[in-house]
Amino acid sequence: MKRSISAEWLKLRHSRIGLIIAVLPILSLLIGCANYYFNQDALQNGWYSLWTQVALFYGVFFLPILISICCSYIGRLEHLNRNWNMVMTSPVSIASVFLAKWMVVGVLILFAQVLFIGLYWLAGTLFSLPGPFPVETIGWMIRGWYACMSIVALQLGLSLRIRSFATPIGISLSAVFIGLGMYVAKLGLFFPYSLLNIGMSVMSQDKLTDMQNILFWMINLAFIIIFASMSIRRLKNKDIVSS
Repeated sequence: MKRSISAEWLKLRHSRIGLIIAVLPILSLLIGCANYYFNQDALQNGWYSLWTQVALFYGVFFLPILISICCSYIGRLEHLNRNWNMVMTSPVSIASVFLAKWMVVGVLILFAQVLFIGLYWLAGTLFSLPGPFPVETIGWMIRGWYACMSIVALQLGLSLRIRSFATPIGISLSAVFIGLGMYVAKLGLFFPYSLLNIGMSVMSQDKLTDMQNILFWMINLAFIIIFASMSIRRLKNKDIVSS
């Protein structure tokens, strides 16, 4: 596993994925801050009002797209130059290959989360928002990252299965709108993209009940296990043609 993770980092060393990880959180925060600035008369809850604006654009749209881009990029590396042929014949288990990619994407998304929360603090400071920085937003960030890991497992499986770079991203965009519908229908706990909204408290900052919190963590774990198991089993049983 350690060798597989090291190999994945080596593949990313000269890539521009870091630029994308930085640009999308910055872009979403700028849009959210602009919306907050022009609606300050209606948004009177300080730090929490700012969070509703910046997290809405980031958590609902930009973060799922960022996940799909990272997964598509990592999958695309294997589809090129017959890399899959070398991967499949290497003395490393298929499970290790998939899990190493899943962990690396998870770390990349964690970087994006840390950057976003830092930018949120900076924006609130520049707006001179009253009161201390709300420490619960750090918990929302961690919860959001955990919800991201089930989406990573799903998107990575799609990207390793589909040679097209754009198709998995398009699927992710469609899933975002489905997730919004599931959230509005109070069924968000049963769809990974809706779980991201719940985890980051994007549309509601109401505290989850103890049962909702348990369900959030358990259902996310179930999604991770299901999506990862399906992808690993398919990689073991199906031939993947690389270009």
